Amino acid sequence: MLELYLGGARSGKSRLAEQRICAADNHAKRIYIATATAGDEEMAARIAHHQYQRRHDGWQTVEAPEALAQAIHSSAKTDTAILVDCLTLWLSNWLMKDDLSVWRQIRDEFYQVLKRAEGHIVLVSNEVGQGIVPLGSLSRQFVDESGRLHQDLAAMADRVVLVTAGLEHVLKG
Repeated sequence: MLELYLGGARSGKSRLAEQRICAADNHAKRIYIATATAGDEEMAARIAHHQYQRRHDGWQTVEAPEALAQAIHSSAKTDTAILVDCLTLWLSNWLMKDDLSVWRQIRDEFYQVLKRAEGHIVLVSNEVGQGIVPLGSLSRQFVDESGRLHQDLAAMADRVVLVTAGLEHVLKG
C-alpha cells in the first residue's frame, strides 16, 4: 500500500503519518527514512525532536538525504511499514545540485522503485503550491518540481491525505 500525506509547515502531517503506520501495521517492522540534513542548530533540534520525542521506540531510522530510491528498495519487504519524511527536503537536496536533468532521472528511478515495492509505504511532503508564484528562479523551480512530484505520486498512491491544522482530509482512498 502506498500513501501520500501532504500539508503545510507544522500542519501535523508527520505526526498523523506516524500514527497511521502504528495503527495500520501493528506487527510490521517500522522504518523511518529521513531525508533531512542538520545544516544548522535549529534543524538539528527539529531532527532530534522527531527521533527522540516522537519515534523513540520501535522505529529503525535510515538516513537518505539523496539516495531515497535505494533506501526504499533495500527496506521494503512484505512485513515492513516505511515512513518517508520528507519529500520536499529530498527534492531540495537534489535541486541544490543545480542539474534538473539529474533530478528528473533520480525522480523517475524513485517512481519505479515505488511501483515494485512491497509492504506499506507512507510518504510525507510539504504542500507549497497554494501560494503565489515565487520571484526567484530556484524557488519557482522548486514549486514546479514539487507540484509535478505530488501529482505523479497522488496518481500512483492508494490513499492521499491533505493535512490542515492537524486534521486529515482524505482526497483519495
